[in-house]
Amino acid sequence: MADQTSTTASYVRTEMLPQKAPPANAVGLVGWMRANLFSNWFNSLLTILSLYFVYDILVFLIPWILSPTWNAGSLNECREILHELGRSGHFAGACWGVINERWEQLLFGFYPNGAEEGASDLRWRPVLSFVLLAVALAPILFADRVPSKLIWFTAIFPFLFPWLLWGGTIWTPVFAAAGFVVGYFAFKATAAAAGELLGMIVGVVAAIVWWLFLMGPLTDVFASILAIGLEPVISRDFGGFMLSITIGVVAISMSLPIGVVLALGRQSDLLIVKAICVGFIEFIRGVPLITLLFVASTLLNIFLPPGTNFDIILRVMIMATLFSAAYMAETIRGGLAALPKGQYEGADSLGLDYWQAQRLIIMPQALKISIPGIVSNFIGLFKDTVLVSVIGLLDPLGLSQGIRSDANWNGIVWEIYGFIALLFFVFCFGMSRYSMYLERKLKTTH
Repeated sequence: MADQTSTTASYVRTEMLPQKAPPANAVGLVGWMRANLFSNWFNSLLTILSLYFVYDILVFLIPWILSPTWNAGSLNECREILHELGRSGHFAGACWGVINERWEQLLFGFYPNGAEEGASDLRWRPVLSFVLLAVALAPILFADRVPSKLIWFTAIFPFLFPWLLWGGTIWTPVFAAAGFVVGYFAFKATAAAAGELLGMIVGVVAAIVWWLFLMGPLTDVFASILAIGLEPVISRDFGGFMLSITIGVVAISMSLPIGVVLALGRQSDLLIVKAICVGFIEFIRGVPLITLLFVASTLLNIFLPPGTNFDIILRVMIMATLFSAAYMAETIRGGLAALPKGQYEGADSLGLDYWQAQRLIIMPQALKISIPGIVSNFIGLFKDTVLVSVIGLLDPLGLSQGIRSDANWNGIVWEIYGFIALLFFVFCFGMSRYSMYLERKLKTTH
């Protein structure tokens, strides 16, 4: 028999098929809705119910917000305007006249605005201060996007900021900055002969002596020779969001470095240093902030020499800073504890001393891990600035009580508190978004 061979024919495609577009119901807005809102019958039911509740709220809220009462001069005028529009029987509109009339007071408090005869309009000073604050923060928050030399202005700004707000002679911030120069040279001179630890102690003592005993007389002498300055403004004229931002910015900027020192001190092998840091942190965390504010406003003067004039806002700043620093220390300690032991061993293997290891290896990683907690502390501290109203300072909430006691606006509630809440939300949301930006930049999340 003849061999019968079977041949198999195969087909191999030599070119790729063109890519087809995805189904129309799987991309775009329709695709997103199918995947997130209507993926199954239960999600579809929840979506429909949620849309109904949102619609029901917006039907009332939008007309209330768009109420045409911006030019009203009192609550009664608002009611008349709403009644003429056919909204009698209940208030379906907000009385925005109170915001139109009092928004400057809510922002600046009683900072001189030239309203009184012979008075100067000084509100350009806080406006300029906060504009310069944004410039000074730029090298810290966006170091890779601004000129590096701008950091010099950042170093100068802490002395320029209080001078613009409180005024007085220019020599006060000049000699306040000179105290750091004195402390630095005292540190360098002592460290070269007796070591860095003793040099640090001598530097701090030298700066304190300068500020307490030498700065005042030198300021008076130079002010009498060359009188350069701004019109003084007393602290009782501060108020509104200007006061909240001032206290918040100072406390936030100072609490972070103090918190770092406390966190390192709590992990120190030196018994005295560790005991002091642990005692301070536990005491501050165990006392409400409002108690510390009462101490700052009333009891602190008892421990000061007679005749000492310790500014009330400065006292509040110190207490708010110490309160936040205690919580900041625990947040940073958590970041330090999260680092693997190999990071410390790697720093030792490179021959780095303690401070070099902390500055170059340990602390950058710990701070990166602690970013969410740090920013949460910042946001909480900024919101807690409203507590100063209980000691007589006129923050936005304190001013709102005075506005509502006016006969023209007696009965106003939602409009004032809504405006205050909106401004606080803007600042706090900005800090939250920057935290997320920084986490993405440093790749702390995966």
